Amino acid sequence: MARKLSTLNFVLRVIFICTIWYSTSAFGNIVVKTVLTTFPYPVTVAMMQILSTVVYVRPLLRSWRVPDLASIGFKRDYYWKVIVPLAFGKFLSSVSSQISIWKVPVSYAHTVKALMPLFTVMLSRIVLKEHQTRKVYLSIVPIIAGVLIATVTEISFDLVGMISALISCLGFSLQNVFSKKSLKDTGIHHLRLLYTIASISFFMFLPFWLYTDIWNVLESNFFSTPHWGRTILLILLDGFLNCTQNIVAFTFISMVSPLSYSVANTMKRVAIIGLSIFFLRNEVHGTNVFGMGMAVFGILLYNKAKFDQRKEQKRATPLPITNTNPVKNHLFEDHFSIPTGSAKLGPVPYVPESRFNGAIYPLQKTAGVPFS
Repeated sequence: MARKLSTLNFVLRVIFICTIWYSTSAFGNIVVKTVLTTFPYPVTVAMMQILSTVVYVRPLLRSWRVPDLASIGFKRDYYWKVIVPLAFGKFLSSVSSQISIWKVPVSYAHTVKALMPLFTVMLSRIVLKEHQTRKVYLSIVPIIAGVLIATVTEISFDLVGMISALISCLGFSLQNVFSKKSLKDTGIHHLRLLYTIASISFFMFLPFWLYTDIWNVLESNFFSTPHWGRTILLILLDGFLNCTQNIVAFTFISMVSPLSYSVANTMKRVAIIGLSIFFLRNEVHGTNVFGMGMAVFGILLYNKAKFDQRKEQKRATPLPITNTNPVKNHLFEDHFSIPTGSAKLGPVPYVPESRFNGAIYPLQKTAGVPFS
């Protein structure tokens, strides 16, 4: 009985979190589209989103007593190799995402973002030296086909909007790959990582924002229009919704498996497309909807192929061995450590490990951070 109640409680928590996640993501995109219609400054909107993340996450880090970077032992060269590319990807994806939503319908922008697995596979091969199975590569084909069909049949097509959506997709993929590397290398708390890259990204591109947008905003007649107060409130609301959906996404991924998160993230994209069409009254045709559906189906195939790949890698991992001289690694304070034994087991994929009475057991890979 107690086990059933525990399972029911977990299911209700997942439903509650997914509801908040989907609603904040969908309505955040609708708010952004509304803002950019009367306030055509996407760089400013992106910078306000990043600043909101810095402002709202900092109190959470203090109240939850999340360890700072000094206690983790970050090295200066690690900042340049991993953290700075993450910050660059954060700004690149945020700005290009706002431009795409400004130029094309929200539904089409998120259909193009379905190409994220393609960029993730390419970057994982280059940065992490990861090799994928044939099923993973084949699963990308329907995603590409679906996006192409949706592009050809899109009524409000705009080349700048499509290119911006592709750049945004590349930026989010860059974040996923490098965040995965950072979490695996350092054991940093995911909210600390989010706060760090948001802070660096904001100050890194502050001069760019001042040069490109702020003077144009001040020189325009925006503050003389009757709706400027409403627009400012919507920008602040968008920043809050964007930060909330990031925090909720991090919470959800800590509760479920990577496959469950990937499927839920796909359904979130479906919710954004559907709600944006309903509330913004975007005109779509049957062929356009078919292309969107094919892209979403391709993402589900990709998630299943990745799950099967992880199962095969787990089976290929050698049986537990005994390490007579275990050395605790300071990056993983509780149950995580890096293997130090000298046994030669052949080339196998790196998997974080757990120690119990000297034996080494493989654990599931840490999933990438959900920035999309």
